[in-house]
Order: sequence, then C-alpha cells, then structure tokens
Amino acid sequence: MSGQAAEVYALYHLPFEPRWFPVFYLVAEQPGQSVGELAHRIGQTHAAVSQVVKELGKHGLVCTERGAGDLRRNVVTLTAKGAALWPALQEQTNDVRLATTALLEETRHNLWLAMGELEHALAQRSLASRVKAVRNQRLAAEVRIIDYQPAYQADFKRLNVEWIEHYFRLEPADLRALDQPETYILERDGHILLATYREEIVGSCALLKMENNAYELAKLAVSPAAQGLGIGYQLGQAALDKAQALSARRVYLESNTKLDAALQLYYKLGFHKIVDGPPSPYERCNIQMELLLST
Repeated sequence: MSGQAAEVYALYHLPFEPRWFPVFYLVAEQPGQSVGELAHRIGQTHAAVSQVVKELGKHGLVCTERGAGDLRRNVVTLTAKGAALWPALQEQTNDVRLATTALLEETRHNLWLAMGELEHALAQRSLASRVKAVRNQRLAAEVRIIDYQPAYQADFKRLNVEWIEHYFRLEPADLRALDQPETYILERDGHILLATYREEIVGSCALLKMENNAYELAKLAVSPAAQGLGIGYQLGQAALDKAQALSARRVYLESNTKLDAALQLYYKLGFHKIVDGPPSPYERCNIQMELLLST
C-alpha cells in the first residue's frame, strides 16, 4: 500500500512524500496548530511529526512562526508554495477516496472498520501488555509449588534474607525461623511451601500455627530474578488452599505499608486490614491483615 501510494503521487506529478500527507492535510485544513497539537490529532509521536514538519519546511511547503495569541507558542502554517499545491492534493484525495471505496466493495471485509476496531482495542490495552500477559502465562506454567524438604533450608533462608535486607533489617525472630525451620515452624504444626522455576527454588511461603484454629501467612518471598511471573500469588493461593484443607477458620499476616506490591497481592488474595491484631515480634510490622475462611 505504501509503495502504491508513492505511485499515486507520481501519477499526479506531485513532488510529495506519502508520509507527509497527514501533517500537511491538518495544517492546510486548520492552520495555526503547534507540533504537539498536530501529533495529538494524528496519533503519532511529537518527534515524528516534528521531523515531518522540518522536511516540509525544507521543501518550502510549510513554515513555523510565533502564534498570534501567544508569542511563546510556535505554530505551523502553509507557505505560498504549499497553498498552491493544496488544490491539486485535494483533487488527488477525492480520486483516492472514490478508488478506495470501489476497492472495499471488492473485498469481503471492510479494512477501515477493521482498523478502527483494532485501534480501539489497542487503546484499551496495548500490544506490549498483551504480549507480556501471554509471556507471563507461558512462563508461569513452568512454576511448580512443592513442599519443603530439609535439603532446601539454605534456599529458604537465602530467599528471605535477600527480601528482608532489601527493605529492612534482619531481626532475631527472622533468624530463628530461617535457621531452624523444622523447630520453629514444622514441629509446631506449621507448613512451608516452595516455588520452583526451571529447576531452581525461586519462592517461599510459610504457614505458622496459631491458636483458635488459625494460621499466620509468613516468610513469603520471591527471588528478584523470578518476579513478574505471578509466583507470589501462586504461593499465597497454595498456602490458603493448604489452610483450607487443614480446616483453618482464619489466616493472619503482618506486613509494612511501604510494600505496595505485597499489599496489593494480599488484597487480591482476599485479605483485609485489621486494627486489633496481636503484638508483633517484628519492628517492621505496621499493618496486620486477616482472611476468614469458610469451612
């Protein structure tokens, strides 16, 4: 289409590049717009439109001048040469419109309507975000949630130390659970889940047994190299499923309000903030949340 558009301009003996047309057309129809306004109307970047304006200026078709109402604002207008070219371009445009209408009548699908639909869909959600979602879904399929084994103690500690020290500092309560998870978590009827990705341990999550048929969700950590794959959500959901299977009535957690991504995850899992939680052994804790489970 782009190649044949160039042939159309040659047919009319017009010294004109097809990619100039949107900018030139707007300047001719509504002179006095800035480059930024032209870019917004066309849907192209400011840099791309600025480049076209410069090329049109070099060919003597447009000029840039101070705005009449605002001397700080540069606006684009046609030169005398550009104004002389405009009637011929209008004739060509009308001919192209009629030829295009006939072309569409020969096809089963209306290209313009389809492009409009596509642009609307991309405005709602960009192509990059769509590709990212597909990629994440593919990569997330490679994640496995497994039960803790003593051989994984070093990984369990590494993941949590890496996460805690990135935001806070290690506290004695952290080291007790990380150095001796069997004693402080598993032998007290708790559970530890790990996430593997491509044969590596990349995430952890623990359930600590509390009184009154409740568990604390703790030690949720994901390696920075594996973030963005939904591993935190998979671990959290697996922990909640485990608590449900254990007939727990409540799951409790402690966090910090500066951890925006973590709090969003907890809200997504169904947790809500509480104000009457038990005393915390951690200095970094300034928010407590819970999720009531149906039995």
